[in-house]
Amino acid sequence: MAEDQDLSVSAAVTYPRKILEYMEGFLISKVVFSSCELGVFDLLLGAERPLSAEEISRALGTSVDGTERLLAACSGLQLLNIHQDNGRCLYSNTDQASVYLTRSSPVSLSQSIQYSSRTIYLCWHYLTDAVREGRNQYEKAFGVDAQDLFQALYRSDEEMVKFMQLMNSIWNICGKDVVTAFDLSPFKTICDLGGCSGALAKQCTSAYPECTVTIFDLPKVVRTSRENFFTEANQRIGFCEGDFFKDPLPEADLYVLARILHDWTDQRCLELLRRVHGACRPGGSVLLVEALLYEDGSGPLTAQLYSLNMLVQTEGRERSAAQYAALLTAAGFSNVQHRFTGKIYDAVLARKEA
Repeated sequence: MAEDQDLSVSAAVTYPRKILEYMEGFLISKVVFSSCELGVFDLLLGAERPLSAEEISRALGTSVDGTERLLAACSGLQLLNIHQDNGRCLYSNTDQASVYLTRSSPVSLSQSIQYSSRTIYLCWHYLTDAVREGRNQYEKAFGVDAQDLFQALYRSDEEMVKFMQLMNSIWNICGKDVVTAFDLSPFKTICDLGGCSGALAKQCTSAYPECTVTIFDLPKVVRTSRENFFTEANQRIGFCEGDFFKDPLPEADLYVLARILHDWTDQRCLELLRRVHGACRPGGSVLLVEALLYEDGSGPLTAQLYSLNMLVQTEGRERSAAQYAALLTAAGFSNVQHRFTGKIYDAVLARKEA
């Protein structure tokens, strides 16, 4: 028995499979990024039959050799199906690729992937510097001053739309889970602070037909949201322009802060939560939507990686439920509860005493 264990340990040491997989992780990401950027999955979705590498390269204007290699990698990642036809390889989308990697899908992640490829990936090139310096890397990655965080994040109208599309795609997939983690039906007036594209507000009004939602965000974000994400008038969703650190907050029964606090230091989080507490009606609540870390620090891996991303991109970090509870309690809230959704984002609910 001991000899078997020794052999197992020896095999792990002589062939570091996990480490090699981790070393190649960025290769996998870029295969997905480039395939989406080139339009591989969109082309195959619209095709009447599986296509060959030659047909795909001709349609996309790419080299046959490069296309063959990219398609082979996508099939190895189980994003494409391979069909044999008289010695030729033909390709079609897997179900997941058609649903999540095509631009026309209502739950497409293609915009999120584009933002990951063209913004987050470039910031992560400077992860070592971020760990050494303890600050974000926008200046090195893009040559912009990051003292004003959202001036850096929204450094151009195009970049702001890309970020908003990222948020839109995430809440189209995860939004229902976080707004139904607790029963929010008692709250009739909801304020979504930093509500961005309005995707989470739409999830709220869908789950709770009697509520109304006010999206509170920076003036240029509100303008862009109205122009790009609200093609039809929605009588139950309104907008209010302002900076939530400086301007008066709309009065509401429930305040939603989704992926907001993880951008900021503890001090700034406490400052914002105190403002929310002051504006909240007695008996009202605040809902935090974040990727929660386990209390013992053992995971989840996604939240641990997101915390590193907060280092390279923002001033903040991911936190555990207890850490958020401490901030909420210090701001005056009580009866703090949390729920893990089993997906990327979780929910924390706290109450203002009546």
